Amino acid sequence: MTRTGMEGLYSAIEDAAALLDVRVSRDKVWPILTTYEDALPRLVVAFRATTRGTGDLDCRFTALPADVNPYAFAVSRGIAPPTDHPVGTLLADVQGKLPITAHGVDFSVVDGFKKTWTFLPVNDLQKLSKLADLPSMPPSLAANFDFYTRYGLDDKNSMIGIDYPSRTVNVYFLQAPAECREPRTVRAMLSELGLPDPSEQMLELAGRAVGIYTTLSWDSQKIERITFATMVPDMEAFPARVPVPPEIEKFAKNVPYTYPGAGQGLYNVASHPGGEYFKLQTYHQLGEGSLEARVLLGSAGSAR
Repeated sequence: MTRTGMEGLYSAIEDAAALLDVRVSRDKVWPILTTYEDALPRLVVAFRATTRGTGDLDCRFTALPADVNPYAFAVSRGIAPPTDHPVGTLLADVQGKLPITAHGVDFSVVDGFKKTWTFLPVNDLQKLSKLADLPSMPPSLAANFDFYTRYGLDDKNSMIGIDYPSRTVNVYFLQAPAECREPRTVRAMLSELGLPDPSEQMLELAGRAVGIYTTLSWDSQKIERITFATMVPDMEAFPARVPVPPEIEKFAKNVPYTYPGAGQGLYNVASHPGGEYFKLQTYHQLGEGSLEARVLLGSAGSAR
């Protein structure tokens, strides 16, 4: 990407953050942009806001090559710190055991590099037993294997997300049984995990979810969070169809994107011990024939 293109992307990040009254740290963000500058034109670029009160904006780059370890690369470039914690070796273990189609990285506009995302084949969803056997995987995955099996998720693994500062892991599922989206089942799942009863808004969004994911850590035997992800093929119509918090509505209506038509995204509702919160991921750039644009956006019939 040219210097002009880099400045344009940085400006778009600032504009998106301003909608949330968040100040971007150029010292954190610019080194990340320069690290990926050669790949940026062909990557998916997404922005993500949350109602959890973090005072932050996350940015995501996806469609990075499958044969590169994005965490090790980030450490080698000085944009992520090394660690002796198992979180630092989990991605290498995943690469040694599971088929991978692409990776992604997340960074905070305030604190810098945060996460990696590893995409598995959507036509060959993986068994959780492969993940549970990895030496650096949180033991809580194996401890909750019966939960995943009971709800038909044990062979639907589609992606793994690793949060390095928080030392947590997200395990994603596609093609979950239809029952997992029914109000009765959603209530049962949350009750079994010791999470609060779902609101009507959560039940509505869960009923249309295209994906489900759970969050695990090395510090607890429990599943710490469960999230339902819903496609948003038309950001302009989004607030009219789904009741949303005002800050998310403002973000949805005004966040910048670079492709023709209406902006697109994912709207997630998460349950954790403190209650519910919502996350909106908007796609700023779809990339040049990128995997995520074809798979995630194309699955909604709205890829452009």
